[in-house]
Amino acid sequence: MKTLLIDEKIKYEGWQLAPHWIYKNFKLQGDAIVAFIGECEVKLTEMVDIEDVINNEPIYSKNMLSFITEQFNVNLVEGVFRQRLLICIIKEVLENRGFTVRRSGDDLFVNDKKLTVSIATKSLTSILIHTGINIDSAGAPVKACGLTNDLGVIDIEEFAKEIMDRYSEEIDDIILASTKVRGV
Repeated sequence: MKTLLIDEKIKYEGWQLAPHWIYKNFKLQGDAIVAFIGECEVKLTEMVDIEDVINNEPIYSKNMLSFITEQFNVNLVEGVFRQRLLICIIKEVLENRGFTVRRSGDDLFVNDKKLTVSIATKSLTSILIHTGINIDSAGAPVKACGLTNDLGVIDIEEFAKEIMDRYSEEIDDIILASTKVRGV
């Protein structure tokens, strides 16, 4: 799986969770994960999560670390498993830095404040995952915390690279592990 930390600030608005967005914009063909920093504002009209639409819960973060991954030849249930794997890796990276993090499904919390948003969906050709981690929690529509203003994580780029590398290695290792067993 290819990885890329995007240098430019990107405002995540939901429409970027689309097939081949990574390939068209960053020339990474095939399975890939990218990370970028910027404001996040997903209005109900761009929401993929129908539960959030029904509950009238738009997403906003003044500054967020976003990950988008596109993976091919994967069904939606496996896509959700991969989404949860990404969330678990983020949790492990934070715990290795000394933070106490609680996971509930695809959400992470620190001191009962929401740190992340995440969704997995399926296109005609791939599964798509967006996971965002608040950097600055000011102005969030829910009780939230942020990497920098609440947890003191300063080097966001290094943090993002570690997560992408671990996720990419884990997915690649899972696929490799599936090739070493005989059928029974």
